[in-house]
Amino acid sequence: MLRRLRKGQSTAEYAIVIGLVIAAAVAMQVYVKRSIQGKMKDAVDYNEQVAVGIGLGTTPQYEPLYSTTENMVSKRDATEIATTYEAGKVVRKIQGADVSTRTGTTKIAPVKKELSLN
Repeated sequence: MLRRLRKGQSTAEYAIVIGLVIAAAVAMQVYVKRSIQGKMKDAVDYNEQVAVGIGLGTTPQYEPLYSTTENMVSKRDATEIATTYEAGKVVRKIQGADVSTRTGTTKIAPVKKELSLN
């Protein structure tokens, strides 16, 4: 009799553990995305510094919550013309240059140094 109750209890425990693992994975998505964004920004900054002659390890930290972006503009200078023929045939043509431009600056706030309790 007790054996049957224990089997049900262990199944419930496994279900709870699996649920906790899934919840932890979902909660960590934000941090994984942020780390990938930071690595991409660091790679871009590093390439810019190599072109100037500055070495590795001097790029500022990336924190999306403390960055400010100004004057971001996107433009698309093209016109799409769709012509419908008999029997439902549609021909689409893009006239003009299909160009996207983006200008602006992104500033990252300086990293605050932590106080030591020495």
